[in-house]
Amino acid sequence: MTNNRKLRPATQLVHGGTTRSRFGETSEAIYLTQGFVYESSEAAEARFKGEDPGFIYSRYANPTTDMFERRMCMMEGAEDARATASGMAAISAALLCQLQAGDHVVSARALFGSCRWVVETLLPRYGIQSTLVDGRDLGNFEAAIRPNTKVFFLESPTNPTLEVVDIAGVARLANQIGAKLVVDNVFATPLLQKPLELGAHVVAYSATKHIDGQGRCLGGVILSDKEWIDEHLHDYFRHTGPSLSPFNAWTLLKGLETLPLRVRQQTDNAGRIADFLADHPAVGRVIYPGRADHPQADVCARQMSGGSSLVAFELKGGKSAAFALQNALEVVQISNNLGDSKSLVTHPATTTHKNLSEEARDELGIGPGVVRLSVGIEDCEDLVDDFERALSAL
Repeated sequence: MTNNRKLRPATQLVHGGTTRSRFGETSEAIYLTQGFVYESSEAAEARFKGEDPGFIYSRYANPTTDMFERRMCMMEGAEDARATASGMAAISAALLCQLQAGDHVVSARALFGSCRWVVETLLPRYGIQSTLVDGRDLGNFEAAIRPNTKVFFLESPTNPTLEVVDIAGVARLANQIGAKLVVDNVFATPLLQKPLELGAHVVAYSATKHIDGQGRCLGGVILSDKEWIDEHLHDYFRHTGPSLSPFNAWTLLKGLETLPLRVRQQTDNAGRIADFLADHPAVGRVIYPGRADHPQADVCARQMSGGSSLVAFELKGGKSAAFALQNALEVVQISNNLGDSKSLVTHPATTTHKNLSEEARDELGIGPGVVRLSVGIEDCEDLVDDFERALSAL
């Protein structure tokens, strides 16, 4: 498969980066191997010196994992990538590989709980200062800049309240001071938002979510230009070992083939359900990037080509109403995962963001009545019926 032509996303995600063995297999091969054999001692020496291209050890690189990385590069418009064992391995590596004691990070405060722990708790343990800001106002990023600021970090839309951050605006600030912008793009997927095209320097995914999208395996990926990967990530990745297993890489390759179909259906369903929930008297507010009443609707229109498969909404009855709703749903299942073919619902205050202080949750708008819905590919009428029945029981 030639990579010389610019193929459209659905075609890239079926064919991109594929290599075949001499057997000419249709599906990508799974190279379940730890190491590789060399024809001679001289060949091994040349391989380790970088004079002979090829694989050395699956902790560094593997043929199946390489196919996944190249396919993601085509989709994202990136020069290079490294696949990791989980989404959090990707986030941690993307930050730690380029920081050292004395550096400063400015991060949007609305983050997945584990991402916030890395920024707020882990980085300071290594002498790396961090400042959390309200990412909805670009001026907050600018005001937080220090002489030692090296990295900006954000996710957009945010987990779980679907705030949207101006990626292009933060990228301009980063460029002005020679810093790098790292974007967690998991909620938007590479189909609905292209952070690198908006000026971001590094993009990271939990491939566990939409990329697999069928509840099967963990995975992550970091994408950037080749210079950044070579200078910052290559040695960190090689020596600390957050690499993705070849079997999981193969599973994710299969997930990519159907990603456009699933995301299209999920997004269509999410928009319809968001509209239904917004009109229900038991619901106090709905936050969905595809709606005109989203607080950052203008930014959504500039940087996203679709809403998202996620919907956040707040029930007027607080935690008891949220629990009652979740327990009454029959088609939609309770889970802290997202991006799955199955519709999943969670109560962030008692699960994914439980470890935040009550003050921090209030600051982020994660009240006791807030519910995060990850919309699947089921028939939308069945999903609406499920919510209508469950809400009527409150």
